[in-house]
Amino acid sequence: MARRKKTDDETAHRVRNLIALDAALIMRRLEARRDEMFVLFSRLRSREPMLTTLATRFTSATFHDLVHLPEREQAVVHGFHERLDEMRWYFTYTEDMPSTVQQTFGVLYRRLEEAYRQLVVALGPPVSSQGTVVVEAEPVRREAPAPDTLTARPRLPRRE
Repeated sequence: MARRKKTDDETAHRVRNLIALDAALIMRRLEARRDEMFVLFSRLRSREPMLTTLATRFTSATFHDLVHLPEREQAVVHGFHERLDEMRWYFTYTEDMPSTVQQTFGVLYRRLEEAYRQLVVALGPPVSSQGTVVVEAEPVRREAPAPDTLTARPRLPRRE
């Protein structure tokens, strides 16, 4: 029985990694193509650049594959793909002008980013072909608070 448990854990780990890799690829493509998608949409009046950017391998996953994940992880994966489907639906059927499509994309993209963040927290970041964890980050510059703002904050009384 211990052998089956190890196999199930390994299968779940692999499913998590495949989903994380697919989601990371979608997010990288959206970031890399975001400006060009709208230029092509405006110039060619083709939705294809936007729709191919949203392509996912997730549609080939089955319940048999996803059953290896705990319910919470399944829900997070579902949430990410719901946001992705919302974007795909909009791009497929919108009659909006290119500038409006670009503005709406910004709103939908922020929702997708949040769902992706939750997915990475739940499943973990993907593992690359070299066996290393893929982490995408942006440096954030935080400035130290002014010295007087540290003392200006009222202190709560201590309970003893």
